[in-house]
Order: sequence, then structure tokens, then C-alpha cells
Amino acid sequence: MTRATVASFNVKNLIGAEQEYYTFQSYTTEEHAWKAAWLADQIVTLDADVVGFQEIFEEAALRAVIREADEIGEENNEDVIPDRSKRYRKKVIFRKLKYAGYRDAALAFAPNVNDGAPGQRRPGVAILSRFGFEGTPDIIQDLPEPLDIPFQDMGGGDGGHYRVSRLSRPILKARVPMGREVVTVFNTHLKSKLGEFVRPEGAEFAPESDLANYDSVGRALGAARAALRRMAEAWVLRREIVAELKAGHPVIVMGDFNDGEHAVSSEIIAGEKPFKNYSWMLRHNAKALNDRYSKDENETIQEAISAVRLHSAEKLFVKKSLRDMVYTSAFGGVYESIDQIYLSRHFVPDAGGTLAEMEYFSVLNDHLTDGSHEDAPYNKLASDHGQIMVHLAFADRLGGQR
Repeated sequence: MTRATVASFNVKNLIGAEQEYYTFQSYTTEEHAWKAAWLADQIVTLDADVVGFQEIFEEAALRAVIREADEIGEENNEDVIPDRSKRYRKKVIFRKLKYAGYRDAALAFAPNVNDGAPGQRRPGVAILSRFGFEGTPDIIQDLPEPLDIPFQDMGGGDGGHYRVSRLSRPILKARVPMGREVVTVFNTHLKSKLGEFVRPEGAEFAPESDLANYDSVGRALGAARAALRRMAEAWVLRREIVAELKAGHPVIVMGDFNDGEHAVSSEIIAGEKPFKNYSWMLRHNAKALNDRYSKDENETIQEAISAVRLHSAEKLFVKKSLRDMVYTSAFGGVYESIDQIYLSRHFVPDAGGTLAEMEYFSVLNDHLTDGSHEDAPYNKLASDHGQIMVHLAFADRLGGQR
């Protein structure tokens, strides 16, 4: 295998017909059929080797969409791929038109442990792989030990702590054979920016959710809670990423980050960007003005940071193509990328990687309209996210490097 494609796809609330997922929200039989057909068409267009899905309520609904995609793709093949009687059947253009399908692919689904009764459903994530999996994929959501994030008061005393014992949505970790290596693939869906409000004991709802009695300050605190939870979840993911990198495994991270590339949560996942030179910086335990890191220490620090840093596939594409019109979300006049694919340096030759190189980055976003516009079509049935995909060329196409 010389090439592989890896995609991320937030499907927006995939569940069977006539099932209430959120309060008073469900699909009629006709709406579900329309949505499934639209999703299947997008999967055929992507035709990716590995796909990370978000917002999956039911594995059966996803499997049905994949089957429909295969039916559509195979019908397309009949129309565009010449049969053996044609002398030109091996031409590259026809190989590129061929849909590979998922009849023999592996699917791993991570249900959400917070999933509840009708109207109180919570979605999970999934990974579809034509290359199968090595071992059983891991689901990370209930933490073996609560994560306590301590704070120090600005006056120097105990500032309390923030505790997370369970993630809002699962992280799915799978080991996928690619090229000559096994790549650790993470699929994630971090906490959204929707405010997190506390319902008093015995109350029917949180006071901040009553918009007729609008509480601006209370809702701002809810947004702060959501941001804090999202960053804590990003740190849990970061811990898993670093463990894989330190074990020598190439890593790909994909999913709905609910934040842009430069947000703190995304920077937590990617890791620090190293300074050009640490030898001018005061040491952590400096005793004098000229007590700075040495040149040898600078090189050690540079390597320690770079070895566990991830690279945005979108940013690599923009740098390579001089193109900056990539977006996966549109709302309130803001077009931004909140769906991301990050690559460890194994896939970045400029960072010393020798496993593979990203040749291209695709985004399917023609269906997106500003969700705040009253005439925006497809708001309920199509996805409100663009789909993104990286195209990787493996080492045998990089001069035989390992």
C-alpha cells in the first residue's frame, strides 16, 4: 500500500426514524430516509480508507448508511469503470473513479455512557477502517481515577480544584495498520460551547435556561463551565496521545474539537510550539541575570517538545497550497474550522518524519449555510459540519525511507 486517506465526519445526530433523541426532536420516516441518503452520498464522495464519525446514537443506523453508500458506490462503478473487454480499462482516470467500498471493512463504535431515555439521548463516536484494527479499540470516557485540576489562589493559598470523573463524550482509540507501521488513531468529540448550567436540587430546570428571565451573568458562567470541561477533556486526550508517542507509535487525531486551531483546547491537544532558541531564556531556577539554558540544553528542550507535538493537517495544506479558505462550520456569520485532523511528526517530512507525507487535504463544505439564517436549508437533515480528509503517501513513495 502506498497511499491512504483518513477522514473526519460529524454526521449530526444519526439515529433511526421515529426516535426522540433530544427533547421533542426526532426524524420522520421520510426525513430519516433523506438524511441517510445524503450521508451515504457524502461517504461515497469521500471514499476514505479510515473514517472517524461523530454524533452517532446507534451503531445500527450507521451500518445501514454504510450499506447504502456501498450500494450507491457499486452502482456508480457499473456506470464508469470499463469492463475487461475495453482496451483502456487500466487507465488511471478510471481507477481513480472507482469506489472501493466497505464490504470487508471493520467498524468500531463507542456508545456514550451518558446516554439516557428517549429525549435524553447522548451520542457516541465510531471509526470505520478498510485496513481493520490491530487488537480491540479502546473507549475512554469513565476515568479510572477522577482528574483533579488544582488551582492556586493568586494570593498563594489553596484555590480549590476542578474535578472530572467522566468525559461528556467518549474518545475512541484504535490501532490501524497503515504502510509498514501500525498507527494509533484517536476519534474525539469535545464538549460544545453550549453553556453548562447547574439545576438546583428538586428544580425542574436550571434558572439560566429560562430565557424569559434572561440571566446574562449566569449564562456567562455556564459558558465558562463548558470551556473548562472542554479543556479538561482535551488534556485527557493529550495524556493518551503522549503515551502513544513515547511508546514509539505514529498518531493521527481527528474529530469535532468544537474549537478552532488556535483555541487553548486545540493547543493542549497539539502540544506546545517550541521557541526558536531557549539558550537566551532564564533557567527555571536562575540565581543571576545571566543564568540561562545552555546550547546543549536548548537542543534537548527542542527535541523533547517536537517529539510529542502534533501538526494540523489543515495548516500543512494551507502552507503548501497558499490557500486559506478552509472551514467546516458556519454560524452567526462566522465561518471557521472546528473539525480537525492532527498528525504526529511521523507524517511531516519537514519535522523529520519518514513514515508518510500528506499530499493533499480535502474539505466537503458546499452544503454548509449559516445556521443562524432563517432560510438556511438542510439545517435538520444534512450535517452542519464540513467533512475533512487527508491524503497520505507512505514511505515507499518517499525514496524508500523508513
